[in-house]
Amino acid sequence: MADDERAPLLESNGHEGREHNSTPAVSDRRLNKIVQQDDEAASIIKSHVSVSEQKMADSAVGERLPYNDYTTIDWLHDLAKDSYRLRSVHGRQGIRYKFLSLLDEASGWVVAALIGILTACVAFLVDVAEATVSDWKLGYCKRNPFMAREACCERRTPIGGPDMQHESDPSHLAQLGVEVGAACPEFSQWSPHRAGQFAAYVGFALAFGLASACVTLSTKRSLPAASPGTGDMDLYHGGPRPMARGKTMFMAAGSGIPEIKAVLSGFEIPYLLDLRVLVVKAIGAVFAVATGMSLGKEGPFVHISTCVGWLVARLFPKYRDNGRKMREMLSAACASGISVAFGAPIGGVLFSYEEISTYFPRKVLWRTFFCSMAGAILLKALNPHGTGKLVLFEAHYGTSYSAIHYLVFVVLGIAGGVFGGLFCKLNFIWSRWFRSFRLIKEHPVLEVFLVVLVTALMQYPNPITRGPGDAIIKHLLVDCKDETSVDSWLCQNEARDSNWPYVGFLIYGTLTKLILTIITFGIKVPSGIIIPSLDAGALFGRLIGQWIGTISPGIFAMVGAAAFLAGVSRMTISLCVIMIELTGELEYVLPHMIAILVAKWVADALGKESVYDLAQTVLGHPFLDGERAVNVVQKQGVLAEELIPPKHTMDEITVMVPPNNKVPRRYLEAKLLQLKSRGLLDAGLVLVQGQGMLQGYIAEGELEFGLDALGPLYPKDCEIRMLGNAEEGEFDISNFVDRTPLSICASAPLEYVVEMFAKLGLRHLMVTQKGTHQLVGVIIKKRLVAYLDQVKH
Repeated sequence: MADDERAPLLESNGHEGREHNSTPAVSDRRLNKIVQQDDEAASIIKSHVSVSEQKMADSAVGERLPYNDYTTIDWLHDLAKDSYRLRSVHGRQGIRYKFLSLLDEASGWVVAALIGILTACVAFLVDVAEATVSDWKLGYCKRNPFMAREACCERRTPIGGPDMQHESDPSHLAQLGVEVGAACPEFSQWSPHRAGQFAAYVGFALAFGLASACVTLSTKRSLPAASPGTGDMDLYHGGPRPMARGKTMFMAAGSGIPEIKAVLSGFEIPYLLDLRVLVVKAIGAVFAVATGMSLGKEGPFVHISTCVGWLVARLFPKYRDNGRKMREMLSAACASGISVAFGAPIGGVLFSYEEISTYFPRKVLWRTFFCSMAGAILLKALNPHGTGKLVLFEAHYGTSYSAIHYLVFVVLGIAGGVFGGLFCKLNFIWSRWFRSFRLIKEHPVLEVFLVVLVTALMQYPNPITRGPGDAIIKHLLVDCKDETSVDSWLCQNEARDSNWPYVGFLIYGTLTKLILTIITFGIKVPSGIIIPSLDAGALFGRLIGQWIGTISPGIFAMVGAAAFLAGVSRMTISLCVIMIELTGELEYVLPHMIAILVAKWVADALGKESVYDLAQTVLGHPFLDGERAVNVVQKQGVLAEELIPPKHTMDEITVMVPPNNKVPRRYLEAKLLQLKSRGLLDAGLVLVQGQGMLQGYIAEGELEFGLDALGPLYPKDCEIRMLGNAEEGEFDISNFVDRTPLSICASAPLEYVVEMFAKLGLRHLMVTQKGTHQLVGVIIKKRLVAYLDQVKH
């Protein structure tokens, strides 16, 4: 054998002595080349795989690349990865490592505090800028053109608060009326004539709308497919689907809440949380709200705060390299957005838990509470509204309600549910119909222009709806028994014996808000649905209060606002708490609870999906709501085998690994091309041996990386190791194979599949045959979401 090992690598050519002497040199060069090749491959992998992932290279779970755009994350894999990180940080002895361990434990609280603080700073800038820009439609402050009308008339500024020398002057309260310039000499209108005032109002509104739309369109991005494509059979009609196509999305448009819900459920949406989107969202929200359109900035604040959370958390490898941990901080960031938008820190926590988050353990609850508190503390200190208080719409009615008023609160709840149900259905129909026109679809700025024009024409004649949304609800909540409100326009009209013109304004305002909110929600500017719903409910509640003279109409306006928002969003506990923090009126907890529950029941009777659920449908994001999904499949009575791909699809995604655990490179390259043609980024190949026994799973992203990044180091006709331990010089991608994929029997109820994806956060699930445990199918999360969407619609 020794002679065989020393045998020459080349044939003898008569110079045997030289050949014999050169053999060790040739072998050394071959060995050095192999070692260099392996080192270079290891270096490439190291540059693309995070440090925490590299610790898992020798485990059965395998390494993973950073998640691709618009793919699902693997919650279980990220849990295992975090466990490896925890052991490496906390498992060492010594003072230094004890200190590092304490820093690691404190990092979550540090990130939460930074998110809350920075979110409050952004909210302060947006609030001050929006108040000033919005009032430019009516005129300007003589002392300082960059002061809002209310701050100018009441001589109060952000941070500094009100001027105590002018606080007792009641003349500033007349700003609620039509004659703003006459009531407040320091605020000058653009023209002394009504026609000039109207022209200025419409002109500024159109300019602000175009500015908001133009900056929003700068965030246009193309996204990959979100549902199964070529090769997948239609689940109902049996024919092949067309190739999955991507879509175009404006990242800063809308409220951002449906997109954030999709992200927190485990999907990666590229560019959604970038710094560019944050800046555009803030600027666009200022100009969009300033137009007077039926929208608010409170929804966009949730998106803005989530952008802040993502940017801050990315500074810490603990969160940057782990999708599961990142979403813990994003949940906290969402709460800070509501906290600074409404001055409702506890309501923000409940909103994140009830409406936004999918994964919300107790540890996340504590940090969310801290993040929300930090934002509220700084916002109160910055004092953007100049009141020195966190309560946005402070009310002091001084009267209580009696048992007979419960009937009125029920009526308000019914009206809120009808409003919410009608709005959700009509807005969905309007979005599908109007935005299907080619002219509107290709020129979204034209839609914004038309909506702004219609809004200005409909709202300007009504003194109640002429201002921005938050000013409308603030004026509608006033108590006319309060001395400081007696001179307001609303109270002067309500004090008249015959106030039918005023009642007409309330009816007109309610209907106007419904119509304008239907055509506005979904246009390509930053826009929220919360303030318009509160406005409509406050208008209707104030209207009802005109015929009930026992208590202040402002109470019914407050309860009506909560009812209408409950009908639209289907929020319950979080909304009740937000309304209490928003108004400071703890006395009216029961009226809020009654109206909110009745509104939700009525709205659910008209349609189970809230406005955010319908927005998910319109936008096409692959969002899995576990509770709703279970309700859907319970009515179907089908098994897991319903989601097994057709045979030719399984043939394409199955790799039969021979006993030597290696497959030809060209074979894998052909498989990768087939995966790409399907249009999904989080599909993959399943590895089997023998009689179809499952051995592992490799995702498309890792397979593509191995072939494209490591491939140039190896020959075109080489074999690639998929399983087992690699030898020196082998093309090895076995470290990217998941040897522990979860599986389920094909005869199991489909409810099992839904629960496993929803509660375990799976990315893929293997389906095996009953009795033999042979692999018969693979289910990915996007396939499940597509199936549920088909069943629902």
